[in-house]
Amino acid sequence: MASKSEILIVGGGVAGLALATRLGKTMGKPGKARITLIDKSFSHVWKPMLHCFASGTVGNENDRINFITQASGHHFEFWPGEVVSLDREKHEVVLSPLHASDGTVVLESRTIKYDTIVIAIGSCANDFGTPGVKEHCLSIDNLVEANAFNEKFRMELLRSFANNSELDIAIVGGGATGTQLAAELHKALEIVGPYNLHAFGKPPPKLRVTLLQSGPRILPAFPESVSAAAQQELERIGVTVRTSARVAGANSTGFILKDGTQVSAKLRVWAAGVKAPEVTTTYGGLALNKSGQILVNPNLSSIADDRIFAMGDCSFIENDPLPATAQVARQQARHLARYLPAWIEKGQKVPACIFHNKGAIVALGKYNGWAALPGGTVWGGGLSHGLSARLGHLMLYRKHQMEIFGLYRGLISCYSDWVEGFVRPSVRLD
Repeated sequence: MASKSEILIVGGGVAGLALATRLGKTMGKPGKARITLIDKSFSHVWKPMLHCFASGTVGNENDRINFITQASGHHFEFWPGEVVSLDREKHEVVLSPLHASDGTVVLESRTIKYDTIVIAIGSCANDFGTPGVKEHCLSIDNLVEANAFNEKFRMELLRSFANNSELDIAIVGGGATGTQLAAELHKALEIVGPYNLHAFGKPPPKLRVTLLQSGPRILPAFPESVSAAAQQELERIGVTVRTSARVAGANSTGFILKDGTQVSAKLRVWAAGVKAPEVTTTYGGLALNKSGQILVNPNLSSIADDRIFAMGDCSFIENDPLPATAQVARQQARHLARYLPAWIEKGQKVPACIFHNKGAIVALGKYNGWAALPGGTVWGGGLSHGLSARLGHLMLYRKHQMEIFGLYRGLISCYSDWVEGFVRPSVRLD
């Protein structure tokens, strides 16, 4: 390999940005490699917070990490764009043209060479080909989609307020995203209530949220005790939870279930299933599973090309599949940050990445929360209404900020958010 290796990292999510930041320190700063991060967006957000951005209970302006700023301070380069094809023989990728909001072309299609490439483009909801979903449903797989949903949510709330009508929202998918979004929407309405009462002289409209889960229980990745407690909590705050409800189709007025039942909804959200973005099919004929995820060896190298690595939600270890979670992505990024330098500089093989499960946390807004630890231990709920679990979820986010920013900038970010809470509305109003 060349003395100064070209390392491309595609995707600036939890895994991609962490890897670029760490490799920038160990290889970019001393001039051992040129590290380039590529992402469609100009900023990073922590994906487990997207349901908060969608509901408006968190102002994402302060929770974005700008890629250009991060790159300039951590010795890597950043280019905006989407990798739309990969040539394994020429060792190069093609980026799609970059357009301004008015449709004009800012940057033409570009070609970038690589010696090593790490693909970390995340995942999106899987509609399984269900009729009408693409045309009539919203999703919250990224910040653009979360903001688009929030805009529609606020406008429909205003319409319902003016017309003295209810607002119906249906969410398909009883995993962590759908379950937490259902709770967060109710939290948003509780917060905005006093604003409406004082500004317009009457309380906000009634919100009816229906959560549709195809399986027998919500939160299937958690113990049954957590699923039951979470459903009870959701129903207590007014969410209608329907399990074993398989969706056959969607239209402009709601969802049609397999049994013929119609679930009416002004806003329809699809948060079920996991698949890789469709663009993986253009990546040089790499081996993929049926969900489009890149098949990798235990050391995260592609089974088709050892110059290509994939991590996070877009990858799949065939004999040892892992859940599509931020915890997995973070551990895989650390693994490659530790072992890629020796592989690039000395040809030392990257060892297998061993995942250490540290449990999972689900937080239902301000209402309740639970943590499921390895071995079956569950804590949360009870008289504290899951305060410890909800704080644990917040601490995971703060830990992520400090890993990316560094300790001092991370602490300043926490302080800034705390101060912001005193001077701005606690829910997005515009």
